[in-house]
Parts: sequence; C-alpha cells; structure tokens
Amino acid sequence: MDLELLRVWQRQARPVLRVIVAETRGSTPREAGAFMLVTEAAQTGTIGGGQLEWDCLDRARQILRGETGCEESRFVLGPQINQCCGGAVIVRYERVDDLDHETRLLSQARYAWPGLTVFGAGHVGRAVVRAANLLPLAVRWVDPRDDEFGLVPEGVILCVTNDWEDEIVRLKSGDGVLVMTPSHTLDALIVAAALERDDLAYVGLIGSQSKRRRFEAGFRAVGLAQAQIDRLVCPIGADGLGDKRPEIIAAFVAAELAARLVQRPG
Repeated sequence: MDLELLRVWQRQARPVLRVIVAETRGSTPREAGAFMLVTEAAQTGTIGGGQLEWDCLDRARQILRGETGCEESRFVLGPQINQCCGGAVIVRYERVDDLDHETRLLSQARYAWPGLTVFGAGHVGRAVVRAANLLPLAVRWVDPRDDEFGLVPEGVILCVTNDWEDEIVRLKSGDGVLVMTPSHTLDALIVAAALERDDLAYVGLIGSQSKRRRFEAGFRAVGLAQAQIDRLVCPIGADGLGDKRPEIIAAFVAAELAARLVQRPG
C-alpha cells in the first residue's frame, strides 16, 4: 500500500473506495482481509490481480461514479473469468470517509513490521536495502560514512553512526540483522553481539564459506555456543550461485528475508 499516494489523495480530497476480500473458499489469489483502495483514476494495494481484480476495479469505479446496485460480488475462480485457482471469493466495496484515519492505520501497521537493520552502505548494501525496502519490513541502515549511502529509498531510516552496539540493543525480538561493513573485524564484533541476543529471527553476514569458518573459530574462542553460531546465515542469499553482481545478490537475499522475517498474513 502506497502511503505517499494516500497522502496525495488526502490533499486532493478524492473519493476513495476500499475493495476488500471479505471471504474466501479453496485456493484464492489473496487471503481474507486483503484489500486495495481505489479512486476513479488510481489504485493502491491488490486483491490478487488477474480478471478478478480487473472486474472489481471496474465495479468500484462504477460505484464511485454514483451507480447503484450490489456492493458485494462473488467470484468463482474458474473458466468463466479465465482464472483457474479453483476457489471462490466474496469481495466487498466500502466507502472510505476518513482518509486521514486510513493513513494513520497504515502508518501504525508499518511500526508493527519486523525490523531489519543493515550495517554497511557499500555497493551490495545499497542494492540489498533497495530490495528489502520492497518487503513489509522496517528497514534501518547504519554506516558512519554519510557520503556512502547515495539515494536512500523512501521509508528507510538512515543512521549515520559508529555506535553499532546501541543499534544491536535497540533491536526487537524477531527482528533481523544484515552485516556487510568494509571491516572484517567490525563484521565479527557486530555478528557476535547479534548472535548473543538469541531472539533475532535472522542474522546474516556477507562473505564466503571460508570467511564463515574463520568467524566460527573466533566465535568459539570468545565463548559463543555452537547453537548460537549455527544461527548465522553466511553466505547470504544464494550459496553457490556464483554470480556476485550486487543486484543478483540482493534479489536472493530479499527472498531469504521474506522467508525468514516476513510473517504470512493471518
């Protein structure tokens, strides 16, 4: 859901309709509760795409133009709408009278997202942050070098600081960490502190299997238990893929983060 688009609609005072999946049966593109917000010329969010979404957009805009009739639709996802999911959905159309409230709810929902703190603003760090920011994650980006970040994606919290210890302390249970600083010594310090937490859902470190072996030996030397060390994800993304381009690494890391950090709706 595009928060900035909602703010534009607020300023323009456009009439808005919520199109929500009210009920589902069998295999469906989205779960009950999924919704999109629709104006006469734009939308944000999705109820699954395809002919289902197209027909719902068309009906929503009929309602926005003042046409009366059924404000709830039932779809069997079969040949008649050129979809083969096999399930059925009931879609409801609800007028949004308070877009300010809708915007506040969306902002509050983002605060509940799992957090991902990325240490390092190098070329891979920049690509990973761009990819991770497309997921329902609250991304925090940490590096003491102010001139390394480049263009910061909207919504990412920027932290120009050397105080990595405070950044580890502020993480919530279930959050994730990605470590890719220019210093292997700093990498080791941050990863060790993250592994000591025991309550983080993801601790990733950029590097090879040989880097991992060296780090594991160091972690054992400072007293980390093997169970803690085993939680480390290194290499990150596609182990053995062999393609070291930042954008390729970032794509596979984003998939890994989605699997480990992002909770399934409902």
